[in-house]
Amino acid sequence: MQLHPHTSRRGTGRLVGLTAALAAVVGLSTLTGPGAHAADNPYERGPAPTESSIEALRGPYAVSQTSVSRLSATGFGGGTIYYPTTTADGTFGAVAISPGYTALESSISWLGPRLASQGFVVFTIDTNTTLDQPGSRGDQLLAALDYLTQRSSVRNRVDSSRLGVMGHSMGGGGSLEAAKTRPSLQAAIPLTPWNLDKTWPELRTPTLIFGADGDSIAPVSSHAEPFYTNLPSSLDRAYLELNNATHFTPNSSNTTIAKYSVSWLKRFIDNDTRYEQFLCPLPRPSLTIEESRGNCPHTS
Repeated sequence: MQLHPHTSRRGTGRLVGLTAALAAVVGLSTLTGPGAHAADNPYERGPAPTESSIEALRGPYAVSQTSVSRLSATGFGGGTIYYPTTTADGTFGAVAISPGYTALESSISWLGPRLASQGFVVFTIDTNTTLDQPGSRGDQLLAALDYLTQRSSVRNRVDSSRLGVMGHSMGGGGSLEAAKTRPSLQAAIPLTPWNLDKTWPELRTPTLIFGADGDSIAPVSSHAEPFYTNLPSSLDRAYLELNNATHFTPNSSNTTIAKYSVSWLKRFIDNDTRYEQFLCPLPRPSLTIEESRGNCPHTS
């Protein structure tokens, strides 16, 4: 840019001011620690995501945990709360996770620290009995969220307006039941879900359903696929079928489940559109993904 002599002093002053302003903006944008979040989204937590960051075994937050005994729980069977150790970032969104039929909390416990380290309070629960059906598991997920936000030792760390549910098998069917009962939930993620109810026109909660191509207990053709198909077409929804997987794939640490669960929870519980890039366009078939469906771009 060439300055004319009679404007050089004023122009130089403006350039200096502009340079300083740009430097301040750049300085703010390069804060990548867990405490950095954009002013226009008060729920945004953590640094800008990358493919490697959402696939990592641990995110940017150090995690603590506390046990909830069955005796102190009301309406569910106790469990473990995983939460970011820091208090510098204010409150976090939260998610409760139910195991499946005959299973214990330990079957889904790997999700606790993995999701919490990305900036969520995560409550992995035991159910009242291991034989509880999806309707009961849905009620228990909601009871666990109520305990978390009202009575737990970490209640002051949780934003009670930003909650979600997850579950495996009958717990996945339970997560659909919970979302049906409480439309204010911000996200639901059923993992190889099982439920006798195949239609969910009442749901208003953004829902990501994981199926497994080799599932012989809750075959996708009679469970995950019709669940997805019968969600409202206007709802932000997605279906991701795991390749070379079984009904029990969600019971072990799984990068594909983790990366898309993190992205879904971030996008809809935290309203963090930085994670939209991992959800839309839809994931392509790969060694770990048989197929995917969904409505993109998301509107919630």
